[in-house]
Amino acid sequence: MGFGHSRNARTRIARRRYPRHRIRCQRVHSDGERSDRREHHVISIVIAEDQTMMRSALTTLLELEEDLSVVAGVGRGDEIALAIREHTPDVALLDIEMPGKSGLDAISDVRRENPDTAVIVVTTFGRAGYLRRAMDAGARGFLVKDNPVEELAASIRRVVAGETIIDQLLAAQALSAGENPLSDREVDVLGTSDGGIPISEIAAQLHLSPATVRNYLSAAIGKLGARNRAEALQLARRNGWV
Repeated sequence: MGFGHSRNARTRIARRRYPRHRIRCQRVHSDGERSDRREHHVISIVIAEDQTMMRSALTTLLELEEDLSVVAGVGRGDEIALAIREHTPDVALLDIEMPGKSGLDAISDVRRENPDTAVIVVTTFGRAGYLRRAMDAGARGFLVKDNPVEELAASIRRVVAGETIIDQLLAAQALSAGENPLSDREVDVLGTSDGGIPISEIAAQLHLSPATVRNYLSAAIGKLGARNRAEALQLARRNGWV
């Protein structure tokens, strides 16, 4: 995940045993432990990260902080809404690339289930376009995984206190980068075209006519100055627009 901590913490992670099968929303603490910690104003956290080892490691590291409590962890984007509904956490830490639904698309699910839950996107994909999309969707923080876990913990506290936290380098890149030239529909069509699937299949998935799909793809290719839809998709992903 990129977050570091002390040697003792790493030893604890190495000694943890992870079950082969997990329930969808894993409870980290018993009801008694959670109640006791909440009395001391502990910040409750849901983690959405598709890599089991990374999710477990981040949970362990954050649990070393006395005022932080990870109440659930999920490995799929389409499981985030249920975790928020069941645990009503103070903070949701979302990765971007996950099966089922991307973390960016899941931000609206979090906002719908519990508007008081602050969303922090924590990702390897530090792209200006992703930052814009996350903040437009209502995220309160956007951080990259290369930062130390102590900085993540501090950012969680600041977000709960009402601040908005953005990685400084990404913020500078977002200011210098242009706006996404693609319309929402062009983003949908171009993203669905991944893998070179036929126009007819894209049309069926998006409930559009093949002619309309061709028009959207042609417009996207032209706006991005690409030679074909594969190159257009590559350019759009590089900028975090898709």
